[in-house]
Amino acid sequence: MGCVGSSLSEGDDSPKKIQKPKPWTHPQPITRAQLNQMREEFWDTAPYYGGRKGKEDSFATKKIWDALKSAAEVELTLAQAIVDSTGVIVSSADLTTCYDERGAKYELPNYVLSEPTNLIQES
Repeated sequence: MGCVGSSLSEGDDSPKKIQKPKPWTHPQPITRAQLNQMREEFWDTAPYYGGRKGKEDSFATKKIWDALKSAAEVELTLAQAIVDSTGVIVSSADLTTCYDERGAKYELPNYVLSEPTNLIQES
């Protein structure tokens, strides 16, 4: 039983705050166009990488993927509001692993969340 002064302690199911992803390096130097192409390919095929399966769940899964895409493309405060409002459960604070309210898993690669350390200018 809690009281007015109670607070969540370590280990409680409090929502995780989204944090900036750790720096990453692509195996080879990569241009902005190549990075954008990788991101487009991921988002086009994302429903095959997680979420709920079945026709009756396709709308809910698309909603979660759309929310994750939006969250990946904005600053942290707005990303937090997006995941909170859509019921996304953040397992990894950098958004690489999330779940929906029914427990379906959604995994995001680093390249859709942040810039690589070896991004090069196109010549």
